[in-house]
Amino acid sequence: MRYIFSFLAFALVSSSSLYGQMNKISFEEYTLDNGLHVILHQDKSTPIVAVSVMYHVGSKNENPERTGFAHFFEHLMFEGSANIDRGEFDKYVQNAGGTLNANTTFDRTYYFEVLPSNQLGLGLWLESERMLHARVDEKGIETQREVVKEERRQRIDNQPYGSILEETFKRSYTVHPYKWPVIGSMKHLEAAEEKDYKQFYTDFYVPNNAVLSIAGDIDFEEAKMYINKYYAGIPKSANAVYRPRVVEPALMAEIRDTIYDNIQLPAVIQAYRIPAQGTKDYYAVDMVSRILSSGESSRLYKALVDEQQKALFVGNFPLALEDPGVSLSFGITNMGVDVYELELAIDAEVNKVQNELISETEFEKLRNQIESEYVTSNSRVAGIAESLATYYMFFGDANLINNEIDRYLAVTREDIQAAAKKYLVKNNRVTLHYLPKALESKS
Repeated sequence: MRYIFSFLAFALVSSSSLYGQMNKISFEEYTLDNGLHVILHQDKSTPIVAVSVMYHVGSKNENPERTGFAHFFEHLMFEGSANIDRGEFDKYVQNAGGTLNANTTFDRTYYFEVLPSNQLGLGLWLESERMLHARVDEKGIETQREVVKEERRQRIDNQPYGSILEETFKRSYTVHPYKWPVIGSMKHLEAAEEKDYKQFYTDFYVPNNAVLSIAGDIDFEEAKMYINKYYAGIPKSANAVYRPRVVEPALMAEIRDTIYDNIQLPAVIQAYRIPAQGTKDYYAVDMVSRILSSGESSRLYKALVDEQQKALFVGNFPLALEDPGVSLSFGITNMGVDVYELELAIDAEVNKVQNELISETEFEKLRNQIESEYVTSNSRVAGIAESLATYYMFFGDANLINNEIDRYLAVTREDIQAAAKKYLVKNNRVTLHYLPKALESKS
C-alpha cells in the first residue's frame, strides 16, 4: 500500500489524475415485471463472472421481539432448496471451480458467487432457488441456531473488546432498530418457531425486494435468457415490504458508561451521531475520519501511538448506514496509561480539526487516498457487482459507481472543518470506558 500512495503522490505532482484515467464502468439495467432489478456489466478481460443478489433486508427490518433473523437467514439460505439437497449448495459452486459467500448488515443481506464464466447459468439457477424454493424447515433452523450461537461466542462473548459495537449501539439509539446488534438475540432465535422463520422468508426474500447484479465475462443476450428463465416466473410480494420509518431523536447530552470486560488493557470508545450515507455532510464526516485515522501517517496514530505513546491502537471510522449512523473512535491504552488520559488526548486531536483548517498538502493527500480506494474497489468483478447493487438499492442510481467520487472531491477544507464542529462534539456522543474485569470489584 505504501508504494501505491507514493505513486499517487507522484501523479499529483505531474498533474495526472488516476481517477481521470480510469475507464467508466458501463452497464445495462432493467426491471422484471415482478420487481426484480437487474444490472449487467460486461468485462471480457478474465473468464470469470460474479453473480450476486442483494436483498433490502437487514437487522433494522426485524421484529423487536425476533431480532437476529436477517443474519440467521444468511446462514439458513445455504441449507439447500426444494431442488438442492441439504448441504449441497456449496458443493455445486466448489465443483464448478468457484467461490461463494454472504454477509449481513443493519440494512441489507448480500449473496454472491464468483464462477468461471461458462458457469453463469449455474450461478443464476442457484440464486433463483434461494429466492423461490429455499429450505426453511425445523432441521435447518436447529442446525443454524447452533452455528449462530457458536459465532456469537467466538466473535462477541469470548473476544476481547468483542462487545463494543453492541454496547455502543444500544446506548446510541433509543427507538431506532439500529439499537440491537446484527447478530441479534439468542433468546429471540430460541423462542422463534418454524412459522416465524417461514414468515420472514415470505416477507423479504421476494424479487421486488432484491437487486440481481452480474459482472464479468458475459454475453448480454445469454444472461438475459437465463434471467428470464429462472426469475421472471417468481411472484412478487403480495404486500408492501416493511421499511422502518423510525426517526431517532437527537442526543442532547453526552452518554457515559463503563464496561468491564475480559481484557488486560483499558480502552476508550466514542460514538458520534452522523448523517446517513449519501448525504452531503456524510462525505465531509468521512473525510474527517480519514484525516484522523487512515494509516500510520494519520493524526491520531502519529500523535497518540508514535509521539505520545499513550495508545497501542487508535482509530476512527464512520459507519455508512441507510439511516443516520455513528462515527466511532476507538483507542486501547498503552501499559500504565489511564483511560481518561487517552480520552483527553483523542479529544485534543479532534479539537485541532475543529479549530484549524487542514493544510492544502494534507487535503491533497486525502483526496489522493480517496481516488486510490475508489479505483481499487472497481478493479475486480466481484467488487463491481456489489457496488452496482449497493448504489441502486440505497441511492436509486447505479451510475454512482462512476461518479460518487465527485461528491467526495466536491468537499472543501471548510466543509471538513464545519462537519467536525457540527458532529464531533460531546453532546452528540456516547463515551464508553472498557476496563479489565479485575477492576470491577474496586469501583
